[in-house]
Amino acid sequence: MSVGEIARRTSYASADRDSRGLRRALMTDALAWSRATIPGVGAAAAIAMVATVAGGAVPLVGAPVIAIVCGMLISVIRGPAAPRLRPGIAFTARKVLQASIVVLGCGLSLGRVLSTGARSLPVLAGSLVITLTVAWLAGRALGLGGTVRTLIGVGTAICGASAIAATDAVIDADEADVSYAVATIFTFNVVAVLLYPALGHLLGFSGHTFGLWAGTAINDLSSVVAASTVYGHAAASYGVIVKLTRTLAIIPICLGLAMLRGSRQGDAPRRLQAKRILPLFIVAFVAAVAANTLGLIPHGWHTGLSDASTWMITAALAAIGLSTDIGHIRRTGLRPLALGAILWVTVGLASLGLQAATGTL
Repeated sequence: MSVGEIARRTSYASADRDSRGLRRALMTDALAWSRATIPGVGAAAAIAMVATVAGGAVPLVGAPVIAIVCGMLISVIRGPAAPRLRPGIAFTARKVLQASIVVLGCGLSLGRVLSTGARSLPVLAGSLVITLTVAWLAGRALGLGGTVRTLIGVGTAICGASAIAATDAVIDADEADVSYAVATIFTFNVVAVLLYPALGHLLGFSGHTFGLWAGTAINDLSSVVAASTVYGHAAASYGVIVKLTRTLAIIPICLGLAMLRGSRQGDAPRRLQAKRILPLFIVAFVAAVAANTLGLIPHGWHTGLSDASTWMITAALAAIGLSTDIGHIRRTGLRPLALGAILWVTVGLASLGLQAATGTL
């Protein structure tokens, strides 16, 4: 056997050993992740199954709302989730919710997404400007610092905790200010999920009208999804499109804040991470919509995918309820909550007023 042949065989053997080692490492990591995640996912899934049955008996309330209320009650009665459940709860509350939006996109067409986004722009832009202006004025009147005002204002006007996280990446806020803002936004998310569907029925809103209102006025994506899903499929798909269009506003807001921060400090603006201001699931949602538009997703799958999306949303809302920290909300104090209440009312009324002015109410 030649020297070259020996070298080749030795190289192949080494590559094979490396490949087997890599597979073993990946399997070990996957097993460790599963052991850490499955208990929490199972807890959220169990609540989701109970909520789905209860939601069928009380369709006006709906499974997502029942799930978040059940999760919150368990959290209040038993305290914060056990450490072994937290990884799975966090995964369900975030990743499963994002995946549900992508699944929902499998039943939408690109033309509908673009037309819905375009029609909602006047209401979105107007409510954004009004809310941020009131946040600045009311925050100053309440004696809150500029960072807290900015975080709560952006969280209310754009997309809740996601906007707060993206803004924090730009302005480098104090952790306490971020906690205050997130707790404030979460409080009014829950109020919106419980109150908005009832108000929509009371006011006689159609699915599209409610979807536009929810998408422009409710803070966080999870709460928009929960409230609009309870109202009906038309409201859910419309509300999600409007909300995702609204989420894109975080890009110019973050860029503006970065430039403002740079000019005040006399240095270059901080480099922004694209994934912080444009989450990957939004790209996946657009890809799913494009696939459906091209006919790559069979029409017969749409009902099943819609049901799967609703169930995933219900599980995610159960996880969000389980992660509720009532003590954290209580510790935020009254002034951030007062600002959150003012902005919550402001964005809701601004959205309805602008819908009336633009003929979309």
